[in-house]
Amino acid sequence: MNSHCLNCKSEVSYNYCPHCGQKTSTHRYSIKHFVEHDLVHGVWHVDKGILFTLKELFTRPGHSIREYIQEKRVNYFSFVTLILLLLTLTAMLAPYVHIKVSDLVSPQSRAMMNSMEEYMTAHPKQVLIISIPIYSLFSFLWFRRSGVNFSEHLVLNSYRVIPELIVGLVISALTIFYTNTAVVALLYFGVLSFFSFLYSILFYYQFFSDSPYSRKMLLFRSVMVPITYLLLPLVIGFLFGVFKETFT
Repeated sequence: MNSHCLNCKSEVSYNYCPHCGQKTSTHRYSIKHFVEHDLVHGVWHVDKGILFTLKELFTRPGHSIREYIQEKRVNYFSFVTLILLLLTLTAMLAPYVHIKVSDLVSPQSRAMMNSMEEYMTAHPKQVLIISIPIYSLFSFLWFRRSGVNFSEHLVLNSYRVIPELIVGLVISALTIFYTNTAVVALLYFGVLSFFSFLYSILFYYQFFSDSPYSRKMLLFRSVMVPITYLLLPLVIGFLFGVFKETFT
């Protein structure tokens, strides 16, 4: 049992901190903890703190989630529950949305797409969720000297996608009332993409600001994580084209 609360530093002698209520059993993330606690608990229980969590994600994203990873968790809403809630809201809106992302791609562009690109365009929300372990691998590799393990990268990247899901949900809601495809395309491919890229850089820069990197290297690595992710489909598409040309 901890002699001091990891969240507020008050002295504790029982299972919960008498000052802030955090469990004294709070510990560092591991694969076992990720599966048994956050995944199971996140699906079956709803914690408090959704408004606080959203405020932190939009005002000081990296700093707040670093504190969460470092075991100051009592005020935060479960990332699993929050992602499931956003996906549920998206599914509820789907029947009323007049324009889908796949509708914004021209027939010429659609004809040039390989199967992976078609899936990414037709299922942007699913791709965003699938991107979490891929982003986690890239952030783990670029920030391997930070001391953050892969399970913790899964957690921080799960929180990182939440604002992107929210902005995408807002854009989807707008298409219920507004059906100008040129404007909607600008929102999806311009505003949302630009927001996601800049937000990712800010998130990683803040999160790893206490790591043993100079400011220039910290910024460089923060930029390279989303760039590496964006280059991945191009590399896969190129290899797919080479493979197709060779064996057909």
